[in-house]
Amino acid sequence: MRDLIPTVKITNHAGVKSIKDGMKSNSYSNIEREKKPSWIRMTANQANQNYTLIKNKVKHLNLSTVCEEAKCPNLSECWSRGTATFMLMGDTCTRACQFCSVNTGNPKGWLDKEEPSKIAETIAVMDLKYIVLTCVNRDDISDGGAQHFADTVNAIKKLSPKTEVEVLTSDFNGAYDSVETVVNSPIKVFAQNIETVERLTHPIRDPRAGYKKTLDVLQMAKEINADMITKSSIILGLGEKEEEIYQTFKDLRDHSVDIVTLGQYLRPTLNHHPIDRWVTPEEFDLYRKVGLKYGFLEVISSPMARSSYRAERALDFNNAGIKV
Repeated sequence: MRDLIPTVKITNHAGVKSIKDGMKSNSYSNIEREKKPSWIRMTANQANQNYTLIKNKVKHLNLSTVCEEAKCPNLSECWSRGTATFMLMGDTCTRACQFCSVNTGNPKGWLDKEEPSKIAETIAVMDLKYIVLTCVNRDDISDGGAQHFADTVNAIKKLSPKTEVEVLTSDFNGAYDSVETVVNSPIKVFAQNIETVERLTHPIRDPRAGYKKTLDVLQMAKEINADMITKSSIILGLGEKEEEIYQTFKDLRDHSVDIVTLGQYLRPTLNHHPIDRWVTPEEFDLYRKVGLKYGFLEVISSPMARSSYRAERALDFNNAGIKV
């Protein structure tokens, strides 16, 4: 048995202390990294003018992108296409889910009050037509950061009124007022990720997250604005069974969710939950076909699909152009 991978503590530019990559040292690191099958293909570096612009803007303004923080395998492709998912309220999450590589800590109420204008100005310079905003969980703020979210959306629409905004939010601990604050801002899509099947929600997700809590938040959003699109995502390869995936489809549809995405879990570090199985392209294709029968507007299903990947193409009704 080899030594455990050590816990790494860091301090960011704002003085917020955290656990790097979100996980402390644990026995998972004794489990060897799984060999990737042939169909798991990382996008080759596609650096161009768009890529360079986003990279420089993010670094210069101390912004965070989920593309970087969550080690997304599609970063190069998306940035080169001129799309990015901005992560609001810093790079430190108050929760620690066993699949996620975002740093974990307690920001103690810190917020960059200029972040809404920084992001809005960046989007305007990039002339983006579709943008996704996500966030870390901020249980240290009374409204979970909902007003900051809404302020950012409003700032974007002020400078770029034709830009469509999708938000991928935290669960705001199930607070109706917080969900309402975000939904009443000028957004096109409201997303909150269920992440996994009910049986695996704990221990995979942080104890403060919940399967029913996510469903309730999604239902709240639809009740507040019936014309808005709602969306969620399921990570596969964590130990779920096929019938549990289909039950999750049913539960999402019973809570008025319009779009669901499915993608393969990729273990960020050895301290994260091991991969249970590699889901084949044929299985992803099957899950898409079955999911559509449950009544979703679209099911985006592919090994490399992620919550925000090709989000602007979700309603092209062709698996966002992804060939499985």
